[in-house]
Amino acid sequence: MLYYTHETAIIDEGAIIGNNTKVWHFVHICNGAQIGENCSLGQNVFVGSKAVIGDNVKLQNNVSVYDNVYIDDDVFCGPSMVFTNVYNPRAFIERKTEYKDTRVKKGATLGANCTIVCGVTIGEYSLVGAGAVINKDVPAFALMVGVPARQIGWISKYGEQLNLPLRGEGTESCQHTGNNYKLVGSKLTLSEE
Repeated sequence: MLYYTHETAIIDEGAIIGNNTKVWHFVHICNGAQIGENCSLGQNVFVGSKAVIGDNVKLQNNVSVYDNVYIDDDVFCGPSMVFTNVYNPRAFIERKTEYKDTRVKKGATLGANCTIVCGVTIGEYSLVGAGAVINKDVPAFALMVGVPARQIGWISKYGEQLNLPLRGEGTESCQHTGNNYKLVGSKLTLSEE
């Protein structure tokens, strides 16, 4: 075992956990879950048996990563943010065969208490504000807020808002890193690092 686990954590046999990952108080990781290296799972985190989590991911307190949620490297999940995996749940109807895939791409940030409705993709390095409700795909580098969430701007890989319109053409450099961003239509790309 090359990861740290608190004595109160429950790790089911068959879970895969990468080196240098820290599993804190009252975490439950189910059989079959896959968690990468250098992750941090805060107090009261739950990871389902069909969840896949990349390297360097931070799951803050009270986050549940249910089946069919796939999280890439370097993702931040803020305290008490919520994933779902059934679009139209009913207590009296079993829908385990209807789980919808949710994908969180590299470097994205999901703010505290936000909700991610299943079946969406959260783009690379996007930032979902605290309390937002995501019910559709999020573009790479998008800054999303509100209920339901709407895009209000663009965010750099460093995590600072860029001075670009939502749509059109333009370029902007990150003052912290010097990285250059190019907007074409409604798509922002990192042109060089």
